[in-house]
Amino acid sequence: MITETRDIATCLELRRVVFILEQGVSLEDEVDGRDGEARHLLAWADGVAVGTARLLVEGDVGKIGRVCVLEQARGMGMGADLIRFAVEVFRGVPGVRKVKLGAQIHALGFYERLGFVAVGPVYMDAGMEHRDMVLAL
Repeated sequence: MITETRDIATCLELRRVVFILEQGVSLEDEVDGRDGEARHLLAWADGVAVGTARLLVEGDVGKIGRVCVLEQARGMGMGADLIRFAVEVFRGVPGVRKVKLGAQIHALGFYERLGFVAVGPVYMDAGMEHRDMVLAL
C-alpha cells in the first residue's frame, strides 16, 4: 500500500538506511534542504513503512526523487508501486506535462518497464552513475 505522508522523519530514516548506510551516500548529499517543499510517499508492508519517494514540481516538470525500498521488502513490487503512485499524483497537478527522475544506472531497466525513457548523458550524483529519465503525461 502506498500513501502520501507528512511524516518526513520516517521518510528520512528509510533514506538514511538505504542511501547512507547501504549505498555510502554522504549525509550532505542525501539531505539537501528541499524536503519541506516536497510531497512525500510511503510504501507499507504489514503495517510497517518499507519505502519512500519524494515529489517536487519545477515548472511543468514533476520530479521523482529519493526513491528507496528497504532490503527486506525488495522484490515485492513496492518500488514500482511508488513510481506508479507518484506519476498519478503528478497527473493531478495542473500544468505538469512530464515526469523526470535521475536513475542509478543499474535501475534503468526498472524505470523503462514503467514507461520512462532515458535522456541525456550519464552523470555522477552522490558518487554513483545516473541518467535522467522522462515520462510524458
